[in-house]
Amino acid sequence: MSPNKLALALLAVSCVAWGSEPNAARQKELVHLVRQDCGSCHGMSLKGGLGPALLPENLRDKPAEGLTATIYYGRPGTPMPPWKQFMSEAEAAWIVDKLMTAFPE
Repeated sequence: MSPNKLALALLAVSCVAWGSEPNAARQKELVHLVRQDCGSCHGMSLKGGLGPALLPENLRDKPAEGLTATIYYGRPGTPMPPWKQFMSEAEAAWIVDKLMTAFPE
C-alpha cells in the first residue's frame, strides 16, 4: 500500500474511532468557520474563488477521506492551510459530509 493510501486509511479509521458527530453548539461553530474562514477563499456562498467550489456537484467524484485530509492537514505548497489546530479529524469529516450533501446556512 502506498504511503498516501495508508495515511488515508488511517485517517478514516481514526475518524470512526474519534466518535460521533459534533453536538449542536459545535456544529454551529463549524458552520460559521466554514462560511467565514473557508468562504474567504472558496467564496462566501462556497461557489469558488481563490479555492475551488465546495458544492455537492463539485465534490461528488472526490473521496471523502481525501477531502477530510485536505481540511485537516492542508495542502503544502498551496494556499490551503491545515485546520487541525481548530478541529478534530472527526469534525473535519463532519464538514465534508455536510459539504457533499448541502451545507447548512
